[in-house]
Amino acid sequence: MESDLRVTVWNEGRHEKTNPRVQEIYPAGLHQPIVDHLQSLGMKVRSATLDEPEHGLPPAVLADTDVLIWWGHRAHDEVRDDIVTQVHQRVIQDGMGLIVLHSGHFSKIFKRLMGTSCNLKWREAGERERIWVVEPGHPIAAGLNEYFEIPHEEMYGEHFDIPAPDALVLVSWFQGGEVFRSGCCYHRGKGKIFYFRPGHETYPTYYQPEVLQVIANGVRWAAPSAGPSVRFGHHPAPLESLTPAT
Repeated sequence: MESDLRVTVWNEGRHEKTNPRVQEIYPAGLHQPIVDHLQSLGMKVRSATLDEPEHGLPPAVLADTDVLIWWGHRAHDEVRDDIVTQVHQRVIQDGMGLIVLHSGHFSKIFKRLMGTSCNLKWREAGERERIWVVEPGHPIAAGLNEYFEIPHEEMYGEHFDIPAPDALVLVSWFQGGEVFRSGCCYHRGKGKIFYFRPGHETYPTYYQPEVLQVIANGVRWAAPSAGPSVRFGHHPAPLESLTPAT
């Protein structure tokens, strides 16, 4: 049930401390509109930031998280490698979902899971972004129209150095002419990963209803699903009779 979903929204939290424009748009932090929206849907939501002890992601918090949402930008290198390893293990081994937003494409955890540079083209000019739904039957597209527009955003352009997505749900077109794979789904081990492009810190993107709807749909899709229990490191008895070698 949706009320059982446990979500942690991780935000680097640095721009809000130094940039007056970001402080004006997101006075409680860039993560807060996402937290508020998911809580309004009945999900159990907490936030975490880079400057908290263990980046707000100690083992107890990760163990209590079904889906982790990740936004980072200017301090990717400051994220401790041991924390990245713990997140990676929770995704691969335990099936924790991961949603990576905007400039989180360069985060240590996303690059580790993708195995590529995750590099791209970019331009910050406040141009219009039109996001097309190219996989309308996918759960992440639930409730969306054929496309929606964001009035002002940072441009990301191809080539985006990622593996081919298991499912490509959304594609962006920008006023300057570029296109971008902006809604990409992956399976890694037991976990599901969704990369969603919008969210530059100097624009009020995370207040836009369609953007919040995509994130909520992504949480529902990425949440752990029941599967067969697998035990490792033990010596099982054979399921069938073995004929002794002669």
